[in-house]
Amino acid sequence: MTTRLDLSDLRLFLHVAETGSITAGAGRSHLALASASARIRSMEDALGVALLLRERRGVQLTEAGRALLHHARTVHQQMDRMRDELSEYAHGLKGHIRLLGNTAAISEFLPDALGAFLAKNPYIDIDLEERLSHEIVQAIVDGVADIGIVADSVPTGSLETISFRQDRLVAVLPRKHALARRKALQFAELMDKNFIGLSNGSALQEHLAGHALRAGKRLQYRVRLRSFDGICRMVERDVGIAVIPETAALRCKKNMEINCIPLSDPWAKRQLLICVRSREELPGHTRQLLEQLTELK
Repeated sequence: MTTRLDLSDLRLFLHVAETGSITAGAGRSHLALASASARIRSMEDALGVALLLRERRGVQLTEAGRALLHHARTVHQQMDRMRDELSEYAHGLKGHIRLLGNTAAISEFLPDALGAFLAKNPYIDIDLEERLSHEIVQAIVDGVADIGIVADSVPTGSLETISFRQDRLVAVLPRKHALARRKALQFAELMDKNFIGLSNGSALQEHLAGHALRAGKRLQYRVRLRSFDGICRMVERDVGIAVIPETAALRCKKNMEINCIPLSDPWAKRQLLICVRSREELPGHTRQLLEQLTELK
């Protein structure tokens, strides 16, 4: 019996594997949960083997699932290369670039660069997602994404890396705060204060929470917002303090009654790195984006 899996099946399976959830994978694939579940079951029936272990908090890949994931990624990489090679002949074909970045990269450094790139390349779409740096490295290694932007504090193994931008974290305080005139602060001096932070799931907030936990502390958030602008406005009103990228803090300081104090902790001054598996293996449109990002240093 011949087993047939179409590209949409493989794309759905990739999304489920990447997110660890059929619900989230269905959302990425723009499918209803019932439809996605039925398609996964149909794939398993067609192949005669279980692909996923369904657990209360998500799914895990079986050995067969991991094997299919490898082939699904290979197929999609080949499709990307095909689209790239044919795009000059058939402009209706869309190229896709999968780009992952940490909070600072996505909020501060990428919007202008990606806006300019997409304006010049109307036949290319970019899937942009925020993740923690160590998760980005693993995603690039696994072939889940094409380009990642990570902090240099995480090991990148055999990946090719290119220096991107400096990312320094600073404390943001109201100008009349007792610590606001200091030249530098240690994170430990702030951990017992009320914090203003980004919404749940932010890579930056998880990064800060990790350093607090290693010191035996848990940060107390009075409110979480979606933007650095909103965070700084809350700080200005003396609701709490914040730790955010220096670029965002200095931008907000121009119009707000806040002070920005550098953190002296070694981990607070980071170099952002662009990482890829291999420049030579990237489709042409992805190499083009990579070249534009490296020119912006």
